[in-house]
Amino acid sequence: MNTVERGKAFYGEDYYICRFQVPGDIEAEFAPIGAKSILKKILTYRHPGPLYFPKGKGLEAIPDAPIALSSWLSEEELDYYASKFEQTGFTGGVNYYRALPINWELTAPWKGAQVKVPTKFVVGEFDLVYHMPGVKEYIHNGEFKKDVPLLEEVVVLEGAAHFFNQERPDEINKHIYDFIQKF
Repeated sequence: MNTVERGKAFYGEDYYICRFQVPGDIEAEFAPIGAKSILKKILTYRHPGPLYFPKGKGLEAIPDAPIALSSWLSEEELDYYASKFEQTGFTGGVNYYRALPINWELTAPWKGAQVKVPTKFVVGEFDLVYHMPGVKEYIHNGEFKKDVPLLEEVVVLEGAAHFFNQERPDEINKHIYDFIQKF
């Protein structure tokens, strides 16, 4: 079962990965909302549950973003990102999700292969992927270590979400620097 099929089985058709599969659909829904509103909702999403985009409801299903932007995302940065998406649209970004089924097929020959390099894994406490069914258990109960035998450490950043590298750049840089210093 590929990522899209699994998402549909667990969360239904309104799950964001499923909604992104048909070219033009989500782009048409996003267009009247505006890039800035969309980006603000997505970049400040801090709810560990699944992300839904019910057809015809735009961003209504996403809990409201904080009134003030996070310290890691200034109004100027948000305006800059929004200006780029206003020019190009969201197709490039959502094409990543559209490619998931083909990526699944292309990587099939490596199913069961282990990652055999020293590894440190960092995830945000509120990352929606971290809260998908079975992910925490996989990471913390030994299965991840079977797939990544040289896994040295798992770090869960308290209070951080999916974009933790932007939320906590200094902390992430320190984790990376400290890790590579060993080599």
